[in-house]
Amino acid sequence: MTPQELKNSILQLAIQGRLVEQRPEEGTAVELYKQVQAEKQALIKTGNMKKEKPLPEIAEEEIPFDIPESWMWVRLGNCSSYANTKGKVPSANIGPDLWSLDLEDIEKDTGRIVTYCKAKDRRITGDKVVFHQGQILYSKLRPYLKKILVAPNDGICTPELVPFFAYGGIDANYLVSVLKAPHVDYVINSVTYGVKMPRVGTKTMVNLLIPLPPLAEQKRIVAKIEELLPLIDRYEQAWTKLKDFNKRFPLDMQKSILQMAIQGKLVSQDASEGTGEELYQQIKTEDISENGVRKKGRGKIVIAPIEDFDIPFDIPDSWKWVRLGTIGYTNIGLTYSPKDTSNEGTIVLRSSNIQNGQMDYSDIVKVKIGVPDNKMCKKGDILICARNGSKRLVGKAAIIDADGMSFGAFMAIFRSECNRFIYHVINSAYFRKSLPGDTGTTTINQITQEMLKNVLIPLPPLAEQNRIVAKLEELLPLCERLQ
Repeated sequence: MTPQELKNSILQLAIQGRLVEQRPEEGTAVELYKQVQAEKQALIKTGNMKKEKPLPEIAEEEIPFDIPESWMWVRLGNCSSYANTKGKVPSANIGPDLWSLDLEDIEKDTGRIVTYCKAKDRRITGDKVVFHQGQILYSKLRPYLKKILVAPNDGICTPELVPFFAYGGIDANYLVSVLKAPHVDYVINSVTYGVKMPRVGTKTMVNLLIPLPPLAEQKRIVAKIEELLPLIDRYEQAWTKLKDFNKRFPLDMQKSILQMAIQGKLVSQDASEGTGEELYQQIKTEDISENGVRKKGRGKIVIAPIEDFDIPFDIPDSWKWVRLGTIGYTNIGLTYSPKDTSNEGTIVLRSSNIQNGQMDYSDIVKVKIGVPDNKMCKKGDILICARNGSKRLVGKAAIIDADGMSFGAFMAIFRSECNRFIYHVINSAYFRKSLPGDTGTTTINQITQEMLKNVLIPLPPLAEQNRIVAKLEELLPLCERLQ
């Protein structure tokens, strides 16, 4: 149950007479209603209230639910001054010492005032309505926001707030609870459903059915609600934390599994499978000198030697730390112009062709130009988004599943015998953090060739890599199912 559902349940129980017990010594709502009518007649007699048009009698089929025998159903217009709200007052006639309240100053649902200031401290525009301390302020504009409260002071408000008194000493806070209760909320909103900026009309409000308890019971209901609200707030805090945890859990679990995989903690080590050093000697690239400088090709990218202080975490003794550029081939993609595109030709892979770690060909671009061999992909290459306007997308990767395609200038490929394992390394949180320029607070928006080649990679024996990948392919889909 969400915090809002719990709060709604409590309010609904309150207006059904099920939140506190009934006490015979507290009298009946019929007796209270007689006081309400007596007060109204006195106000009419003294000229402080105009005589109202009688409201319809309450028909049995209108009654929405049962209430205690000591309660009674009344219309809001028969127990309050809702229909007698005084008209707008021009801004020029408003005194500077009055408090000023607009709709934006009121928090939705809770009715708490978040901004409250004197009229002299606020630029007053348009006509306003005067309200008095103790009156109920009801927002007739977008009533579903439940901006309803008891006025703490005398003041002025926007005409979209209707101030009114409850007669006969009826507890204003009880009426606020009624107006926020799910049933009443549903009745009011059903009248305005489908309207972009709904306003509830006076006729709807004065005819609204109100369950009326004896006055003493009203006060006990209000006290019980005020006792429970802080508990609901505490429940909401705990519920929000749990919701956030559940939302993060699949991704956090995925990150943890990947981290265990690249630290050698996901599967056991087997001495018969050899070592990372042996694998490295077999697959290390031939165009890298001992000091890490390329021996041939245009441009010299320095691959830094690995120092002890570079090592980010411990790995098994049979593994080896290597720079990515020393165990495979990497390159940036093809540059082309819009006039090179065609309905036929060579597919050029872009960032949009990587979706959720898989290749996606629903949006492809083809070029009808000669593509150099070093700009062509091979099946099994890792396609990496190396540059993107969205920093979040930089680094996303997928394994290419077909030959014969090229890749765009904002993309990179990596080719090695260890791609199935390295693909998961690239998807790990470690990979992003290991890129120079990523501080943890400022995310990089591109991965250069030099950055990619210098990433430190933990290298297990090939057979162990295959076992790690198999285990990841078993566990990671389970994480996705949790989302």
